Order: sequence, then C-alpha cells, then structure tokens
Amino acid sequence: MDLYTDLKLRGLIEASSLVDENELKNLLNGKSISFYIGYDPTSPSLQIGNLLAIVTMKRLQLKGHKPYVVIGGATGMIGDPSGKNAERNLLTEDVLATNIKGQRAQLSRLLNFDCGENSAVMVNNYDWISKFSLIEFLRDVGKRFRLSDMLAKDSVKSRLNSDAGISFTEFTYQMIQGYDFRHLAKMYNVTLQMGGGDQWGNITAGIDLARKMDGNSVHGIVTPLVTDSNGNKFGKSEGGTTIYLDPEMTSPYQMYQFLLNTDDTSVVKYLKYFTFLSLDEIARLEEEMKSAAHLRSAQKALAQEVVVTVHGEAGLEAALSATKIFFGEKITKLKDKDLISIFKDVPSVELKFSELEAGILVADLLALTPLFASKGEAKRSLEQKGVYLNNDATEINLTVTKANLASETCLVIRKGKKNYCVVKFS
Repeated sequence: MDLYTDLKLRGLIEASSLVDENELKNLLNGKSISFYIGYDPTSPSLQIGNLLAIVTMKRLQLKGHKPYVVIGGATGMIGDPSGKNAERNLLTEDVLATNIKGQRAQLSRLLNFDCGENSAVMVNNYDWISKFSLIEFLRDVGKRFRLSDMLAKDSVKSRLNSDAGISFTEFTYQMIQGYDFRHLAKMYNVTLQMGGGDQWGNITAGIDLARKMDGNSVHGIVTPLVTDSNGNKFGKSEGGTTIYLDPEMTSPYQMYQFLLNTDDTSVVKYLKYFTFLSLDEIARLEEEMKSAAHLRSAQKALAQEVVVTVHGEAGLEAALSATKIFFGEKITKLKDKDLISIFKDVPSVELKFSELEAGILVADLLALTPLFASKGEAKRSLEQKGVYLNNDATEINLTVTKANLASETCLVIRKGKKNYCVVKFS
C-alpha cells in the first residue's frame, strides 16, 4: 500500500497545508523528501503520547523519506503554549541538558540512524537560535511576523481568553519554531514538518517564514491528538501516572498493563496509530473483538506491538513474565526494580536484613504485615492453606531465610487469591 493511502486509512492525516489531495499524494508517494518533527526536552523521558509522532516518522522513513529530529534546546527554554492552559515552569540549562541526553538516547533507539541516504538525523535548535542577539532576531525574524496573525493562532487565543493569560515569552514561541523550519529548509532542504494537531499554528508560522525569507515552498501535516474514550489526553493511567518510554521511569510491565486496559472503543484506533500491523490484520482483530471480546485479542496485540517497539523483545518477555505472576506463577529470581514495579500498588513493609539472616518463622513474619491482624490469624490462614510465599504454597512450620527471597532483597506474600504484600529487607 502506498504511504498516502496507508496514512489516510489509519486516520493519521488530520490536516495539511496542501489542500489539493493530488499534491499531497505526490509529496508522500513521490521521490524521497526530508521532513522533521520537533521535541522540547521538558522531561528526561518522552511519554507514550509522543510515540505517535515517532511511529509516524518511522512510517515515512520506511518508505524512503529522511527524518530530521529536532531537539528543542532553545524552544525548551521558552515553553510552548500549545495545548496548555497555564504558563510552563522555566527549566534551567542543567535540567535541559539532562533531559536532552535522555530523549536523545530514546530517539536513537526508535528511529534508524544508519540506513544509508535516508538515515535519521538529530539536531538541536539551540545550535542556531543561540547565535542570534535580541536585536538581530527582532530585525531578521520578528520583522516578518504580523501581530494580527500571531494573535489569531489558536494556541494564543485560548490563553488570552483564560485567567492564566500568556506571557511575552511564550507568545514568541511560534517565532522561534517558525525559524526552525526556515533554517532546516535552507540548510538541509527539509520540505515538510509534521506534528500533533495542536502544532498547526506553529507549523504554518514556519511555512510563512520560509517563504518570506528565502522564497522556499514548504509544507505541513498534522496528526490527530490522541485521546481516550472520555476525551482525555492519552498517556496517563487511571491513577494519573504518566506512561514514559524510559524503562526506569515506567517499566515494560507497567506499559503493557496500561495498553492491555485500553477500552474496546479506542483499541482499534490505537492499533492503527501505534502499530505496524497491516490494516487487514487490524480488521481481523476488530472482528474477533466483536465475537469474542472476553479474549481481549486486540488489546493484547496492541500491548505486545507497542512494548516491542519501545523496549524490544526482551522488554516484552519481561512484561509477559510479570503479567503471569498475577495469575499465580511462582515468583523467583527477579530484580528488585522489576518486582517493585509489578507490585507498586500493593502494601509493603520493611524489615531488618538481620532478621532474615537469623531465620524467621513464617507465622511471625505474616503477623508483621498488614494482611494479618495477629499471629493467631496468620496461623489459621496457614492451616487452611490460604497463604502463599512468592506464589508458592506455604507450610506453617516454614522458617523464612535468604533462600526464600524472590529478588535481591524482597519477597512477596499472598493471602487468598488477590491480597498481596511486599516485604523488603534492608
């Protein structure tokens, strides 16, 4: 399937500066072009919501186009008002440097930077924006922006009409991003910018500036903003926890569970957006969901495909192993960080390692956890075979030692089918 048709059928083209459909087809299906998407380093890790843009870049790269990834070392110091109802906190240069390092490493894994002529290229807009003095920027760039056009941008209008308002700093963001497009068009012959729907105003500002300063004809395409069935921005769990691409901030298991919990009304859309499964395979999963929704085949496919994209096969294997634990598989030889990630929402207690070295009767250990009100209750549960240590049935006369640890310093107690407690020794 050609690129234009694939993007269109997946719902990935929300708007384009090329209003003539044939021109847009020719741009996407024709000879190789250079295009870019920018990321402001507001966090040490990109979020799963950023993944749509990355996967879309990958689709274009696989069809022979050349991606430029712009890390916003300059724009990150200003703050993009798009999609925000309040002013961003300004970040220090040290924080930005840390964030850039983290995001650069992630993007290097997700795109191909060594595949010949269409290898991805990563640049930092601080390298060219920092060379301007204020006077130079106002004369060379600011002169070409009309206040009426800037005020008409949706990102500005929404903030002007809010209680928070908008500072001059964030008001000028569109000028800096607009210059990015002009610079990339002039220096690297980049002819297309892509981004989420909230970036439309910034993209059109760059299109206008490239034309005014150099006579270059460049274009923009925006993808839809990803939302759940309730209209909330995609990327946070029910508890409000952000799903990051960094496995140290969000484990593969947590990402897998987040995607596995996708509701039926959104899962097909997400499969089209975030995976490289064919549209025929997605249609098959949609039909299976209708006839056997309880199998959650579509959700499993989504979770597996995205985790593999972000964390590789090893990440998926770890996520699947962790998932099996909640279905009673014995817990053994885990890393502390993985065990804690799996059981982050269950009660925990911390005990001295010296107690474990000396050995502790299981009933005494259970009585120290919030699962049991007393040692007597713990003994009764043990007698009734209702207690599991690391998901393994436990005898009443067991003495717990280091040999019983499920990870370097932790073990897991289960009461009945679903009541867990993590015991950490330090």
